[in-house]
Amino acid sequence: MKLTHLIYVSMFAAIMGALGVLPPIPLGFSPVPITMQTLGVMLAGCVLGAHLGARYAALSQLLFLLLVAAGAPLLSGGRGGLGVFFTPSAGYFIGWVVGAFVIALLCQRMKNVSFIKMMLANIIGGVLVIYLFGVPVQAWMMQIAVSEAAVLSLAFLPGDLLKVAVASLLAVRLYHAVPFKKEAPAAR
Repeated sequence: MKLTHLIYVSMFAAIMGALGVLPPIPLGFSPVPITMQTLGVMLAGCVLGAHLGARYAALSQLLFLLLVAAGAPLLSGGRGGLGVFFTPSAGYFIGWVVGAFVIALLCQRMKNVSFIKMMLANIIGGVLVIYLFGVPVQAWMMQIAVSEAAVLSLAFLPGDLLKVAVASLLAVRLYHAVPFKKEAPAAR
């Protein structure tokens, strides 16, 4: 991995930490709060995927979660440590890594970048994939049916769709402003 790639991976892990400074919005009926950190997942997927590749987007989220596991209080509300991986939110954290990878993979395959294409990538990876991991783990940790956890998760949808729109808009703007482009394969 080149140093510049490592810097961009680290930068998006830092963005996740910065978004964790914003306080969580607790829901009275669910132990999983609303946070702005899924916006960071979507941005990492879109920007790193469009320029460097899917593995770099996933690595940025993995680096972030490793810092959290090491005890850094980077999650919304100042949470950190191994204990957070044994809460109803744990599946969503795992979903961040896979979601960023899926978003990036979809963005990598885009011939022309557009707001609508970015929105679709963010809905698929940033909402559906994250929920695919988050809902079953939430159900297991709360000892409820997956269908009940899915109904509880409907409360997240309006905010997540707003984050999809914001991330897509920012990603399209950043696509042309970021100073790195995909590198041509080296000649042999």
